[in-house]
Amino acid sequence: MNPFPARNLFAIGLLLFALLGASCEQKPARSPGASDPQLQSRGSVEVTARLLEIPEGAIFKRDLYKYTAILKYKILQVHRGSVTREVIYVGHYNPWKPRSEAADKQVAGIGGNLGQLRAGQVHRMALEVPIDDHFMGGIVNKYFGQETGPLHWAVWTNLE
Repeated sequence: MNPFPARNLFAIGLLLFALLGASCEQKPARSPGASDPQLQSRGSVEVTARLLEIPEGAIFKRDLYKYTAILKYKILQVHRGSVTREVIYVGHYNPWKPRSEAADKQVAGIGGNLGQLRAGQVHRMALEVPIDDHFMGGIVNKYFGQETGPLHWAVWTNLE
């Protein structure tokens, strides 16, 4: 006589399969930007977006020349506020500096944990719009005449 009838083996197999599946389930990691109070409280818009490219000549180091570079982003998620386009153009002040060091006497209140802007990165950003209401200074916009919609001002930028 078989001590383990086929139906018991089938039930045990299903149980082991279910336990194995549950142990392999991965919960999505919480975004580091999701808990940053600066992102949640600054700007009128908060998004997660992929930096699509950095045009040649858009970012250059000049200690005496303070400027904002306009960069192209694809929206992945809108957390707060309203964005009606899939692609937006965002201005970063002192773009060659880490975001935590970008603010100065001319422009205060900007920052973030992003060390260096690189194409392909995903950023969680607090933004203001339009840029002209928040920044009056030099702008390097390699997309001039190509962009549609308003230019956004990066207030806080974290790497996702």
